[in-house]
Amino acid sequence: MEKLFETALFTRSVMLKALDDMPYDSLVKIPPNFRNSIFWNIAHVLVTQQLLCYKLSGHKIRIEKSMVEKYGKGSVPTQNIEESDIQYVKDHLLEAMTVTKEDYYKGMFNTYSEYPTSAGIVLKNIDEALIFSAFHDGIHLGVVLSLKKMI
Repeated sequence: MEKLFETALFTRSVMLKALDDMPYDSLVKIPPNFRNSIFWNIAHVLVTQQLLCYKLSGHKIRIEKSMVEKYGKGSVPTQNIEESDIQYVKDHLLEAMTVTKEDYYKGMFNTYSEYPTSAGIVLKNIDEALIFSAFHDGIHLGVVLSLKKMI
């Protein structure tokens, strides 16, 4: 699992660089033929990992619940994003995965509620959730990189 955490942190580092390097207008822009923005994709990655790992393991998520409402599955992307949300994601994107890694090695994730993902993969335990989360991060990194080319 160490390589998985290393990969997840690398993927998120690339996303964090986009947040740091791009102006607000570019981060929130939803180009024609796209359904969401660079920022929405990155915030969505943060939220999804928390839900897959913590909520489905019966633990409290370690991010603000308002983030789930704004950037979780089924949320509607908007170009009216608060600067504080961008800063929040910058502050928590890497930290959330680092804390998850620590909690994983502490043996915190003993139970798991089976979850069928929208990709058709059924997650049955924390290892499967972490693997899927890294896959999900990669998908959204690809979208972020595509959006950067469009803007």
